[in-house]
Amino acid sequence: MSVFFKSKNHIVYFNSNEQNSAYELGLALSALVKKHALYDKNIIFLCIGSDRATGDCLGPIIGYKLSKYIRQPNIHIYGTLEHPVHAKNLKDTVTMINQKHDNAFIIAIDASLGKLDHIGYITLGEGPLKPGAGVDKDLPEVGDLFITGIVNFSGLLDHMLLQTTRLNVVMSMADQICLAINYCISHLKSQLLKEVY
Repeated sequence: MSVFFKSKNHIVYFNSNEQNSAYELGLALSALVKKHALYDKNIIFLCIGSDRATGDCLGPIIGYKLSKYIRQPNIHIYGTLEHPVHAKNLKDTVTMINQKHDNAFIIAIDASLGKLDHIGYITLGEGPLKPGAGVDKDLPEVGDLFITGIVNFSGLLDHMLLQTTRLNVVMSMADQICLAINYCISHLKSQLLKEVY
């Protein structure tokens, strides 16, 4: 679970129930990646969460889906259903990523809690994500960009809310975010080919 920092850089909200949300998210993501990442950088999708709570499995589901079809040498996926990245191994995983990948550009993906009328929304923002803040865990900030899916509302007994989050909400957002990332990668590839030729 994450909350995001509102800084001088803006956060954009996308309603995952709207028809063009994946396209608009993918376009916005590709613009931010182009703005911050050079083509020689390794792009890391760090999908944070646990498969032990419905509300916290957004990241691992996205990681699982992306790992099935992304096969590019400079794009790497960490955090899947089989090998989740969660509170206990996040710090070690980030250290390993920085040691293994030169020029790592990290896009952190996680579930978050928010307002009741924002459930089902996806956020995209610049800067680091603070994983675990939604459930009072003290974890390091991570990422150059972040994507979060608001899976439930924030309130009393946030841990209980994670257990009672509807899987349909999580799966629907996971599908939209994966489509957006796929579009982003295709868009960046076509832009690179235009610049080469």
